[in-house]
Amino acid sequence: QVQLVESGGGVVQPGGSLTLSCLTSGGIFRVSHMGWYRQAPEKQRELVATITPPGLGSKTDYDDSVKGRFTISRDNTKNTVSLQMSNLKPEDPAVYYCNIVPRPITVNGTDYWGQGTQVTVSS
Repeated sequence: QVQLVESGGGVVQPGGSLTLSCLTSGGIFRVSHMGWYRQAPEKQRELVATITPPGLGSKTDYDDSVKGRFTISRDNTKNTVSLQMSNLKPEDPAVYYCNIVPRPITVNGTDYWGQGTQVTVSS
């Protein structure tokens, strides 16, 4: 059964830090390129960080908006993908999701997403 469970969101002050975690159901997720997406209110979902599977060196890439502040990692032994976020800015608040990249996994022909985790930046 496909499952993605995101956690770790919360409320932080500008400049603060959070670490998000995504627990996957293993299987295909272990061998896929994975990423963290985010969606702010009234905006399209955007991809902010990606990581290749271990067989390709777990190489990472970032959107310019988060480069130098966010770090994506994965631990296939625990079926987790993490996102360390530091120096959070007012433009970072969103619901954050993890999924396969470049296209989300599908279940019965429909894109499958976890429930996401809310990140709020507020002083």
